[in-house]
Amino acid sequence: MSLTPPPRFFRGLVGALGFLLVWEAFSRSGLVDQRYFPPPSIVLARLAELLGDRAFLLDVIASLLAWAIALLISIAIAVPAGLLLGSVPAVRVATRAIVEFLRPIPSVALIPLAIVLVGNGPDTKIALAVYAAVWPILFNTIYALDEIDPVMVDTARSFGHGRARVMFTVALPNSAPFVLTGIRMSAAVALILVVSTEFLAGGTSGLGSFVLDASTGAGRMDLVLAGTLVAGLIGLAINEALEQVHRRGLRWSTTQEAT
Repeated sequence: MSLTPPPRFFRGLVGALGFLLVWEAFSRSGLVDQRYFPPPSIVLARLAELLGDRAFLLDVIASLLAWAIALLISIAIAVPAGLLLGSVPAVRVATRAIVEFLRPIPSVALIPLAIVLVGNGPDTKIALAVYAAVWPILFNTIYALDEIDPVMVDTARSFGHGRARVMFTVALPNSAPFVLTGIRMSAAVALILVVSTEFLAGGTSGLGSFVLDASTGAGRMDLVLAGTLVAGLIGLAINEALEQVHRRGLRWSTTQEAT
């Protein structure tokens, strides 16, 4: 097995380096005050310092823990609900209006309501992240059931399989690529909501709280951008890990276009 990184890795690396060079040149050009838009050389130096700061690492862990809990809850809710709505047309029609009403509501707009209902703690960011992350998984699961070849279902039933067995032996395996695509989308959405809620609701811990504290008072934009960079790197790592799961765990799938 070759250990040479794929060409996509090098193209991505070149793109990232090019972006950093443009950012460095623009920041040092004098067109903008470096106090408000520091160059990446300074931001990366602050990032290196933060990685040795215990308080910052605890903030990162708090955000990651809230993200993981929210994503797991979203999967536990959305996959069974998607299977139900996708396999029972009567339920799907009966719930269509309420689903289409709730889906477009921005989760950040619900922050005041969430604070009133669950308080200004970790439960708030988890609840809002779950609300936002449920939809991609739910609709991908429903879509997956719509795409199943009816011949496969009829064949399973002709062998005497009941609805439950058809669901577990036919529907779930064929839905897996679509569901995983929904999970990838929801993972990014959940991370955005966790960090945004920490920032907007003024939580006591998390990356969003760190960015909020850094942006007020002394207005340390180098710390703000360093914290933002960490959030972006976490999102990149999560997406790459889920892509690897898709490629290696679902090699039999022919629905790679869904990614």
